[in-house]
Amino acid sequence: MKGLLFIEFIDFVESRFGRTLGDDMIASCTLASGGAYAATGTYDHDELVQMVGRLSTLSARPTAELLRGFGSHLLIRFAAEFPTFFRHTSVFDFLASIEGSVHEEVRKLYPDAELPSFTYERPSSDRLVMIYQSHRALADLAEGLIYGAIAHFGEAVQVQRDELSSNPQTTRFTLTRLPE
Repeated sequence: MKGLLFIEFIDFVESRFGRTLGDDMIASCTLASGGAYAATGTYDHDELVQMVGRLSTLSARPTAELLRGFGSHLLIRFAAEFPTFFRHTSVFDFLASIEGSVHEEVRKLYPDAELPSFTYERPSSDRLVMIYQSHRALADLAEGLIYGAIAHFGEAVQVQRDELSSNPQTTRFTLTRLPE
C-alpha cells in the first residue's frame, strides 16, 4: 500500500481526534515502518489495519465507521490534489471511471501499486452497480470514498451494500439516483 494513504490516514486522525491521540495510536502499534511514511513508499497494509484497530480502541468508535470516515476524507484530498480526475458531470460517471482512468494512471506512476478492482453494471441511467474486490478487505474504506464522491458531486444517491464473499472480499455497491 502506498505511503500516501498512510500519510493521509494520520492527517485524518489528527484532524478528527487531535495530534495527541494520533501520536498515542502510532506509539501503541508495532509498525515495521515505525510510523514514518514516504508518499511514494510501499508499506504493508497490515500497518493501516493495525492503526485503525488501535484508533477504534482509543476513540471508542467502530473500525467500520472510522474507515468510512477516512474514505470520505481521502476523497476530499484526492479531489483537491488530482482535480483532472474529477472533471465529470455526475458521480456515476466519475465512479465508473475509477478502474479505467484513475487506476490506470496510478499504475503508470506506481507500477507496484496493488489496487482493488472494480467492475461495473449500468442497468439504467439512475442506477450504477459497482463490484469491489480486494484481498485487503477494506470495503468500508471504499464505501467512504463512494459517499465522499456523492457529496463532492452534490447528488442525491442511495447506496446499498451487499457482501458477496469474504476471501478475497467482494462487495457489491448498488447506487440509485433519487428523484429531486
